[in-house]
Amino acid sequence: MKRTKIIDILKSTDYGKEVCVKGWVRTHRSSKAVDFIALNDGSTIKNVQVVVDPTKFDEELLKQITTGSCICAVGTLVESQGAGQTSELQATSLEIYGLCDNSYPMQKKGQSFEVMRKNAHMRLRTNTFGAVMRIRHNMAIAIHTYFHEHGFYYFHTPLITASDCEGAGNMFQVTTKNLYDLKKDENGKIIYDDDFFGEQTSLTVSGQLEGELGATALGAIYTFGPTFRAENSNTPRHLAEFWMIEPEVAFIDQEELMDLEEDFIKYCVRWALDHCQDDLEFLNKMIDKSLIERLQGVLKEEFVRLPYTKGIEILQQAIKDGHQFEFPCNWGDDLASEHERYLVEEHFKKPVIMTDYPTAIKAFYMKQNETVADGSSAGASVGYKGQVAPGPTMQGTDVLFPQIGEIIGGSVREESYDKLMAEINRRQMETDKLWWYLDTRRWGTCPHAGFGLGFERLILFVTGMQNIRDVIPFPRTPKTADF
Repeated sequence: MKRTKIIDILKSTDYGKEVCVKGWVRTHRSSKAVDFIALNDGSTIKNVQVVVDPTKFDEELLKQITTGSCICAVGTLVESQGAGQTSELQATSLEIYGLCDNSYPMQKKGQSFEVMRKNAHMRLRTNTFGAVMRIRHNMAIAIHTYFHEHGFYYFHTPLITASDCEGAGNMFQVTTKNLYDLKKDENGKIIYDDDFFGEQTSLTVSGQLEGELGATALGAIYTFGPTFRAENSNTPRHLAEFWMIEPEVAFIDQEELMDLEEDFIKYCVRWALDHCQDDLEFLNKMIDKSLIERLQGVLKEEFVRLPYTKGIEILQQAIKDGHQFEFPCNWGDDLASEHERYLVEEHFKKPVIMTDYPTAIKAFYMKQNETVADGSSAGASVGYKGQVAPGPTMQGTDVLFPQIGEIIGGSVREESYDKLMAEINRRQMETDKLWWYLDTRRWGTCPHAGFGLGFERLILFVTGMQNIRDVIPFPRTPKTADF
């Protein structure tokens, strides 16, 4: 008999019809008069109740149906007499596909998230992780839908690269060389002539640079794929493998970029509220009781557009008023998450787009403003590092969200070849791996801008989960690459 998904069973009022459901047992309550089996197949957070007359089934069969078991139930769809459900199944036959003994780690009693991370292969069957993964799916659909509707082209950038987009050097190397017998030159440097690509290559930290190439040909593109950072960080906000959405658009300025960032992220939040109601209500009840209210608040408010220098002034005033931060926040410092969250959660109480960061703390490709933060000529300030007074700023547009801090990092890109080369030289960067990127500024350069959204950070915000390792199926972190 053809299977019917539980999400469709629960919507059906075709009472008296014989149906077949298949799934995993959430609970099994037994008595002499009647058994109740709560069955879930992953199509919805809700279970269907299978009502069993124990006099019509083998006693040993019913005893084997425990939490986690996989079964097939055939029976008659009837109107439910219990609260909280409209339909249930009066079983006429039961078949066990997979038994589950008492060692099954996802028993009905609650487990800590740490225990569930150790059992990531089984935690997907829990209500919490089922809800998170369905929302993750919906957010991916929302992202593709938004960009398609707005004339962007989905652009595939390479996972293996010879360049470091961020310049931080925290990259995983890709090689076919025998690591036990590395060929080196007289200076002790590894020779890559015999490697697969003939040069040192790594897993990408970002598809942005290649994305810019797409934007300067197609006008508006977006990437959506995995990225990798070999950063030895064990915080609730970092992963070694994560997914990034990176649109790049030709012929837009800083204001238009901020409009795009705000419109895009509001679209994603609205999509979640419209398409993930049951899962959000569950997470609102079990994980974060202010979740839905916070999501709705994002849609109601216009994002604050805040220059970095003004943000520093607000933070320094907060310190004078007695607020204590763990990290310093002088002009020229890269803001910590605690600073970003103070601005969003306590001062403005709404999302913030922070603009015009010090050039020194941002990437080389970002367009520099013509004036420094105090309004004087950009050329009047000498040196970048360690500045505590206003200096050169660039056209950054980072979106700060409650609970998260930075959720989007964006900027106008420097389109001038001469200015870009001046910044590269100032930072003493090597250009031999970036020749192709620089060519876009030599031949037919154009104004353009873009941003990067960490997909898992978006899922953190939309689900109310507290650790980024709990919004990706199989997290990759330092010393952890199981599953």
